[in-house]
Amino acid sequence: MTDAPARERDREHLVSSLQDLLLATEDVENFLKQLVDVAVATMRIKVSAGITLARDGQPMTVASSDAEASRYDEVQYGHDTGPCLTSMRTGDVVLIEDLSEEERFGDYRAHALALGVRSALSLPLRGGENAVGAINLYSQQPRAFGPGEMEQGRRFADEASRALTMAVRLAQHAELSAQLQAALTSRAVIDQAIGVVMGQNRCGADEAFAVLRTASQNRNVKLRAVAEEIVAAVSSRPRKG
Repeated sequence: MTDAPARERDREHLVSSLQDLLLATEDVENFLKQLVDVAVATMRIKVSAGITLARDGQPMTVASSDAEASRYDEVQYGHDTGPCLTSMRTGDVVLIEDLSEEERFGDYRAHALALGVRSALSLPLRGGENAVGAINLYSQQPRAFGPGEMEQGRRFADEASRALTMAVRLAQHAELSAQLQAALTSRAVIDQAIGVVMGQNRCGADEAFAVLRTASQNRNVKLRAVAEEIVAAVSSRPRKG
């Protein structure tokens, strides 16, 4: 096991790497893909890595370091049992030291062994209510995950969960900002259309809005679409004089 100063340096490097990743990422999907690469680089042994998240109650591999990791995950989904599913569902760290000697997980064992898995380490990821899953580390060597590797894995999962929580919040904020901008744009064009109807019908704002709403309901189209048509029609007319 590494000494305390070395562990602290490793933690600081990991935190810095994840912060840089957050600043550079464009969306959660891209963040997860790069997060897998950081996981592989963090471990001092050769591993395949995958991230499983629950979507609509069903597990799904959202990022993997290689094709092998995806296949290892899919075997678990097919049998509805395995280390990553257990870790995701219970929030516990799950270690398989040697799959050939493992007595848990039923039929999953034989299929995973056939694919070359000998040891595995699955750690829970918690990124809020919308991002619950696990980071899965696989090795083709038995007993690949000793105390040092377990410590590295736990440290990575803890920091990755914090970073994932922030990534999800940033994505939600961006989505909310986009929705707000769309709402403001809709309000602006509707206000323009109300002004046009008021001028054409010599009526008040409430009556003009009622005209727009009636047209929207009768034609079964959105109010904004009706407003855009009215504004476009007025804008396209040649000016007099």
